Amino acid sequence: MTIDAHCHVIAVDRDRYPRNPLGGVESAWSQQRPVGAKELLAAMDQAGIDRAVVVQASTAYGHDNSYVADSVEQHPDRFAGVFSVDMLAPDASEQLAHWVSRGLQGARLFTTGSTMPGQASWLSDPRLHTAWAWAEQNNLSLCLQMRSEGIPALRELLDRFPGVKVLLDHAARPDLSGGAPYDAARPLFELGQYAGVYLKLTERTLVSSTKEPADPGTFLRKLLTEFGAERLMWGSNYPAAEDDLPTLHKRSRDILAFLPAAAQEQIFHGTAATLYPVVS
Repeated sequence: MTIDAHCHVIAVDRDRYPRNPLGGVESAWSQQRPVGAKELLAAMDQAGIDRAVVVQASTAYGHDNSYVADSVEQHPDRFAGVFSVDMLAPDASEQLAHWVSRGLQGARLFTTGSTMPGQASWLSDPRLHTAWAWAEQNNLSLCLQMRSEGIPALRELLDRFPGVKVLLDHAARPDLSGGAPYDAARPLFELGQYAGVYLKLTERTLVSSTKEPADPGTFLRKLLTEFGAERLMWGSNYPAAEDDLPTLHKRSRDILAFLPAAAQEQIFHGTAATLYPVVS
């Protein structure tokens, strides 16, 4: 069993699913290489991927999660879904409850990205607390698209709401340019003390670890030491990542091939299956 914990779907039908990107600018990848649910399923079959967690394409649809919800509803045996809401809105808790009622299993907070460079400051806004409390009470995991500059604000939230599971998209984009012992990535490693923090090892992170002076052996072993394989999961980032899904899957398998078989099984299946039981 292989689970892709981070991919996206984009509908060709712009009338039924109009674009309304966060930040007002649509990402280049969603315009140039949109992949719908049926196309994603075909790519998964070609790549040997059994299940996928479809994450809201924030730079295409903002907080309108209709296409993700419809895709999950139509293919519940293959997809789990992660949605996005305005976590600062007065009715954020109601929005969370609505999309959960549509069958989606996680929420996404988008504080940086291709059309919104830098790290947004609203992660430290106390208006977030109501929605985070709802997530904690309802066991809703939160995916967080962020940079390392946002880690201090995240730590404050983790201290206040220790029961929330937080999944860091692209492992919070660590700076590996200095090589081992990766002093610039120390804030990421220190998050390992929080039992609710999980990392997504996507194309961006894995390829970065292969660029000298970094290397996968030292970086990934450090992640295993600080987080354990049970808090690491693989995601392709397809189709935001430029290559086709079989290539992305194979490249990731090759990079992680030095790990013990049990760790690989956990990263490519076990962790995501625990967080998203519908795809287990």
